[in-house]
Amino acid sequence: MQSEPETVCNVAISFDRCKITSVTCSCGNKDIFYCAHVVALSLYRIRKPDQVKLHLPISETLFQMNRDQLQKFVQYLITVHHTEVLPTAQKLADEILSQNSEINQVHGAPDPTAGASIDDENCWHLDEEQVQEQVKLFLSQGGYHGSGKQLNLLFAKVREMLKMRDSNGARMLTLITEQFMADPRLSLWRQQGTAMTDKYRQLWDELGALWMCIVLNPHCKLEQKASWLKQLKKWNSVDVCPWEDGNHGNELPNLTNALPQGANANQDSSNRPHRTVFTRAIEACDLHWQDSHLQHIISSDLYTNYCYHDDTENSLFDSHGWPLWHEHVPTACARVDALRSHGYPREALRLAIAIVNTLRRQQQKQLEMFRAQKKELLHKGVTSITNLEGWVGHPLDPIGTLFSSLMEACRVDDESFHGFSDFTENMGQCKSLEYQHLPAHKFLEEGESYLTLAVEVALIGLGQQRIMPDGLYAQEKVCRNEEQLISKLQEIELDDTLVKIFRKQAVFLLEAGPYSGLGEVIHRESVPMHTFAKYLFTSLLPHDAELAYKTALRAMRLLVLESTAPSGDMSRPHHIASVVPNRYPRWFTLSHIESQQCELASTMLTAAKGDVRRLETVLESIQKNIHSSSHIFKLAQDAFKIATLMDSLPDITLLKVSLELGLQVMRMTLSTLNWRRREMVRWLVTCATEVGVYALDSIMQSWFTLFTPTEATSIVATTVMSNSTIVRLHLDCHQQEKLAGSARTLALQCAMKDPQNCALSALTLCEKDHIAFETAYQIVLDAATTGMSYSQLFTIARYMEHRGYPMRAYKLATLAMTHLNLSYNQDTHPAINDVLWACALSHSLGKNELAAIIPLVVKSVKCATVLSDILRRCTLTTPGMVGLHGRRNSGKLMSLDKAPLRQLLDATIGAYINTTHSRLTHISPRHYSEFIEFLSKARETFLMAHDGHIQFTQFIDNLKQIYKGKKKLMMLVRERFG
Repeated sequence: MQSEPETVCNVAISFDRCKITSVTCSCGNKDIFYCAHVVALSLYRIRKPDQVKLHLPISETLFQMNRDQLQKFVQYLITVHHTEVLPTAQKLADEILSQNSEINQVHGAPDPTAGASIDDENCWHLDEEQVQEQVKLFLSQGGYHGSGKQLNLLFAKVREMLKMRDSNGARMLTLITEQFMADPRLSLWRQQGTAMTDKYRQLWDELGALWMCIVLNPHCKLEQKASWLKQLKKWNSVDVCPWEDGNHGNELPNLTNALPQGANANQDSSNRPHRTVFTRAIEACDLHWQDSHLQHIISSDLYTNYCYHDDTENSLFDSHGWPLWHEHVPTACARVDALRSHGYPREALRLAIAIVNTLRRQQQKQLEMFRAQKKELLHKGVTSITNLEGWVGHPLDPIGTLFSSLMEACRVDDESFHGFSDFTENMGQCKSLEYQHLPAHKFLEEGESYLTLAVEVALIGLGQQRIMPDGLYAQEKVCRNEEQLISKLQEIELDDTLVKIFRKQAVFLLEAGPYSGLGEVIHRESVPMHTFAKYLFTSLLPHDAELAYKTALRAMRLLVLESTAPSGDMSRPHHIASVVPNRYPRWFTLSHIESQQCELASTMLTAAKGDVRRLETVLESIQKNIHSSSHIFKLAQDAFKIATLMDSLPDITLLKVSLELGLQVMRMTLSTLNWRRREMVRWLVTCATEVGVYALDSIMQSWFTLFTPTEATSIVATTVMSNSTIVRLHLDCHQQEKLAGSARTLALQCAMKDPQNCALSALTLCEKDHIAFETAYQIVLDAATTGMSYSQLFTIARYMEHRGYPMRAYKLATLAMTHLNLSYNQDTHPAINDVLWACALSHSLGKNELAAIIPLVVKSVKCATVLSDILRRCTLTTPGMVGLHGRRNSGKLMSLDKAPLRQLLDATIGAYINTTHSRLTHISPRHYSEFIEFLSKARETFLMAHDGHIQFTQFIDNLKQIYKGKKKLMMLVRERFG
């Protein structure tokens, strides 16, 4: 670099059979990869081979020298390096001259310049210490700062090494694994019982898959495999070794080679050792490549047997005479992955084709078998799960492996071109890096290609009926893998050939019974098909709408949420059957699954716009299969949006679907708490308005099945009666009256049912109809004595006054007073304004009304300041003078010496006396001045009585006597009141 001073580095590189076997550099830079100086020297040697002089091995040169030359050579060498070499030279000289020395037991001598023996192991130089340091560093960063990405790059490096058949691949993976196993977080998580992070889990998965590849190397030596097995078993036995399914516990039997057979099949899950991330690789150490049929498949494109009868379950050839490979599918696919990883792409492809042909044949056989037993199975209504381990979401990703192997074969670019030349004839001019339908391979049907095969195997895997695995991680992995596979499929443009495959597989999946997740009867524990079906639906829709809908509608099921769902075949040798009835809370991804179900339904609704028959079918399916109110509400809103798009007239059928779904949501959430309920009710009224006046009328007539009384009056009827609704609907007078009638009937029913919350709304809604209004008022009166609070009654009373019914307002105010109780210290109570208003109303109506309310006030209110306020107001004006109907009284002020004001005055004086004693029991010096002000107010009230002066003096004397201990306070009282 220009900014750095120039330094000179001494670099030495050793080669052996085209590999760099060791490097040294004086720069001291440490990394997994070679430093820049080693790379520079290597490039220099490659570009300018003539500049680096090539010598014969030194032993050859020495052989050509005579005795004098040899002596000269040795002495010069010692002279040039005498300090370093002399001790070694003398020691060697002594040993050579001694007859019995070890050095004289061997003929010849070593030559470091002559290279290794042909049998010696040769591998690239790898700085082991650096690998360990780097992995340790990345792990310590806990997946932040791109360390996860760095670790993935290391794994990719291992795969690259395996592909180059570099034996360092396994060494490097061993070093990486040791660091992973030493990660201190493992024991921490195990102690706390917490799960590791998702990203970290995925790294462990890749680690397990890589070991699987390494032990399946078709050309490794037995002793090599034995040492790996020993190493894997050692890691496997460590108690913090992560488990395969990512959660602490639930297990599957050994499934690498086959499903368990015979006596041990029902082995109890609790006795089985845990399956760790290394278990599959350990089991794969038992696998070998010696099977002659397997050898024939991978080594030749011409391996066929046309005389073969394809009649048994495990035939070696199919009816075309093409080879089949029957092995537990994930294991067979792990072989494909191993072949690809170790640099055998052609062999991998041949095996992949044999596996896909086997899967297709099995699919056909299973269909025939199911058709034979269909009646009986459908009659029973139960099914068994044939695959306890699904292929999508499987730790070994079998479908992904087949898919990418086949896709690689049809991705034509210069690099892989030579690799597949013997598979294809007349390739013609192909665009580089595009997926091509390459001409048929020997073992493909007419018109088929690697591309059609890749697509077909993806569809077979995605449509397979499989059990929902245990544990959050395993369940999330199923979703993730499915989505990854679908997104890869979406990159492929569908042409006629591929549409044929889609059609064929969709029909198969619908008819295939228990082997398909889209079969007529499925197990309630099956992984749902919503995501896959949505992809199938959109792909098939332009080509075969009938089949597209059939597939999507079949996939709408979510049996795990249905209490009456068939529970499956109880004879299965598996522990899930015993816990079936209450298991679904352990479906950790249920909310994701339900949202995918909702997505599928929404996609169908959008597509079915304008088609009455289809819309009805989709609606039925939604009502039958979707169990969550919020998802049904989302669909109702979606349907509404699609139905009322700005550029066209509303689609009335879709609007009705929207309303129907909205009504279902109302019924579902009526008795359960739902925070979105108000929004849902408002939305439903909007939707019904769009549908038309009859829809509004209908929801009001059946309000009790949809809304609470409060919602029905305060939101539904009020919105229906609003001007904006009437304008929006272009109603004539007759229609308006009919709608208003329904609203009034609803209002009265609600007021009867819940007078506290609905009475006021009912009165408001019935204002324009005399009989209805009277009825509503009567309902309020009937409820006033029992079910209503003073605040509700005061609110309605004020409304009555505002509407011009003062006598009714007065009646309700007196009823409200009987419910009220204001104690001496509640001088800021919210009901005070209502009490003052009620007294003002009574005063305005006349003496009799005031006389009737005062005893109620005296009984309910014990607060002196409130009572004195009422008293003062009553003495300022004549009752009835401000009468609303022009009634004139005699015009005299009321006397304080006569009832009813005398009663009020006495009560007020009494309240002041009681309050004073109450306050004095707990008074502190900082409240003294405030107390003196209070006594001044009390004096004003005492003086209103004709003997008030005497009463007040007695009262003060009393205080001085009783509270003489409070000297300072009594001194203040004397100062002010004598």
